[in-house]
Amino acid sequence: MNYTHEVEQMCTVKKGPHHGPAPIPEEGKWVKAYEIKDISGFTHGIGWCAPQQGACKLSLNIKNGIIEEALVETIGCSGMTHSAAMASEVLPGKTILEALNTDLVCDAINTAMRELFLQIVYGRSQSAFSEDGLSIGAGLEDLGKGLRSQVGTMYGTKVKGVRYLEMAEGYVTRMALDDDDQVIGYEFVSLGKMTDFIKKGDDPTTAYNKAMGTYGRFADAAKYIDPRKE
Repeated sequence: MNYTHEVEQMCTVKKGPHHGPAPIPEEGKWVKAYEIKDISGFTHGIGWCAPQQGACKLSLNIKNGIIEEALVETIGCSGMTHSAAMASEVLPGKTILEALNTDLVCDAINTAMRELFLQIVYGRSQSAFSEDGLSIGAGLEDLGKGLRSQVGTMYGTKVKGVRYLEMAEGYVTRMALDDDDQVIGYEFVSLGKMTDFIKKGDDPTTAYNKAMGTYGRFADAAKYIDPRKE
């Protein structure tokens, strides 16, 4: 260690007790984190790109400083999905410090990684008070049985009103309107279920009909519209 002349001429003033870092909650325990391997937890975070035209939801399951599981969900720019494919491959197996300093190509994914790093090292994880944390695979639970991200896509104008395009249940095929032209329900097709039916041998038309459902007072509508054409 090199010291300046001024520091070398100083006398020594001893400090008091060394208490170390403040303990943080990790998987049901209070931990004083000195090194990256002291960090464990499961958490989610959102990142955005510089032009703010896309966003990434990143979920990480970290055990002893190592990323054991990563879920990358993106919306916005098409290039981000390809970056997400790379990120989901390279993140598992890295320490969270390595991951923070890995170029994940997309600004939104990099920002999400930064936000998660801050959460996890400050003890703000989703599993902070869960004994032994969450099992590897917990990230898939956010996707549900069909392993598809829940996406909502809505559009509206002052002159023509709202259009429901995609709900958590699936692709919206028709909107139901009452006598006052107000929305009272919608019809949807679950693309995940439809694909699964086809994979099991159903013809596309049968699969389409089996994967269809409605929400609200759809049957009581005075009028139905296709939100993409009407």
